[in-house]
Amino acid sequence: TFQRQLQQSDCQNVLMKKVFDTHMLFLQINQSAAALKHVFAALRLFVGKFPSAFFQGQADLCGSLCYEILKCCNHRSRSTQTEASALLYFFMRKNFEFNKQKSIVRSHLQLIKAVSQLIADAGIGGSRFQHSLAIINNFANGDKQMKNVNFPAEVKDLTKRIRTVLMATAQMKEHEKDPEMLVDLQYSLANSYASTPELRRTWLESMAKIHARNGDLSEAAMCYIHIAALIAEYLKRKGKINISKTNCISINII
Repeated sequence: TFQRQLQQSDCQNVLMKKVFDTHMLFLQINQSAAALKHVFAALRLFVGKFPSAFFQGQADLCGSLCYEILKCCNHRSRSTQTEASALLYFFMRKNFEFNKQKSIVRSHLQLIKAVSQLIADAGIGGSRFQHSLAIINNFANGDKQMKNVNFPAEVKDLTKRIRTVLMATAQMKEHEKDPEMLVDLQYSLANSYASTPELRRTWLESMAKIHARNGDLSEAAMCYIHIAALIAEYLKRKGKINISKTNCISINII
């Protein structure tokens, strides 16, 4: 009924956000496995009908959906894990098709970011989550329509990167009572995403939280200064602001 209004401004509008948030509520509030099956079906229809909302313009909706689906990939119900994995695969496939079979850059970035956030929020990474990653890979390997394009390879690369983040997090878990070692591991992980500022920012924020929790406020402040520098560099490249050496806040920010 409101399709025309929802598609205004390439689906970047207030009504779309309200409809999307309503869908997300069904994932954010505990549901039965039977109810979730219908929620996933509704989301498949929603993404299929309005791909621009997720793969064009602002990445907010894409990031929020990735976060909630990944939470379901860690669900205690095996059927819900399978349904969530299928939805996630469908989502990545739609991203690939929307980009004219070139890449899944947006969903890749938002999924890695969501994993990084969920590690701190929900402690994902056990056998249930690994099982969901395996299901996604199986979908990619068995998708005959995608056999002659690079989509299966992109999916495999994404799941491999997710596992790398999970392994690094497992190491952090071993050193959770050693604040200096824990932060050092987080710093290494943040540096590994030097070419992906949004993910680097995610891990710097996580480092800041650890420093603040341990009472190391100067170190926490330095993390936030690094984040500010990343944002400033982005704005400079976009021509939004002008930065010179005289504007330098700290010699630690390069």
